[in-house]
Amino acid sequence: MFFAVTFGITWSCWLSVVVLDVPFTSAAGLGLLLAGLAGPGIAGIGFVYLVYDERGRADFWARVTGFRRIGLRWVLVIFALPVTVTIAAGVAGLLFGRSGMTWGTSVQEFATTPLAILPAVFFATLPPLLEELGWRGYALDRLQLNWSALTASLILGVVWSVWHLPLFFIEGSFQHDSIGFGTAGFWLFTVGIVALSPVFTWVYNHTARSILVVILLHGWINFTAETIEVADVFYYGSWILLATLLVVIWGPKTLTRANDVPHPPLGDER
Repeated sequence: MFFAVTFGITWSCWLSVVVLDVPFTSAAGLGLLLAGLAGPGIAGIGFVYLVYDERGRADFWARVTGFRRIGLRWVLVIFALPVTVTIAAGVAGLLFGRSGMTWGTSVQEFATTPLAILPAVFFATLPPLLEELGWRGYALDRLQLNWSALTASLILGVVWSVWHLPLFFIEGSFQHDSIGFGTAGFWLFTVGIVALSPVFTWVYNHTARSILVVILLHGWINFTAETIEVADVFYYGSWILLATLLVVIWGPKTLTRANDVPHPPLGDER
């Protein structure tokens, strides 16, 4: 039901852009973009209030605002991961005769046009917040009630990946303008999103189910990808390799050393 409501909100907004042929660069397109982005967050908050009692609702907001759950070590981890993955991808590109790392357009234009950095700032802030209130804030907990951390992550990763599909048909979106539907980049993006999901779960389960930590991780991944460019095949390949290593090292059951996945309080669940 959560997935159905999320897709209903997001796809109704984004498919309206496709049908009406409205670019995201217009006021109407931007409004529909933001409304669609809010789909997971709106559904996540809604289902938290429908499903959980007061303890569950308080737990949700504590995980959104509780910085102490993260700890300094995991702050360093989440900020090091995207940079490390990007550097590894750049090195791999050089080893295979590619260009390695280059500054993104927003960085190149920043000296003459400071506002060029705004897209990178946007993708590092609002989308992660609106998405993660639902994806990890609600859905991941529910999936981990019945499946292992790895299986739950892969299910959520597939859903998360498919959720982006309308963007490939909308003029002005990164997916339409820079990747294109059905291209090699499209398939790399699709698989890469799925690979990111276990990485997010690994951090989430290690930080007492912190929603804030995955918002920060998601945002920093977006910002790094916007400001430092590497070849897609090496970039997404590096995330797939990282996800595989985490599963091998920490185990698929919880992606932690613990035997049980942490769960929300379910005493008076409706």
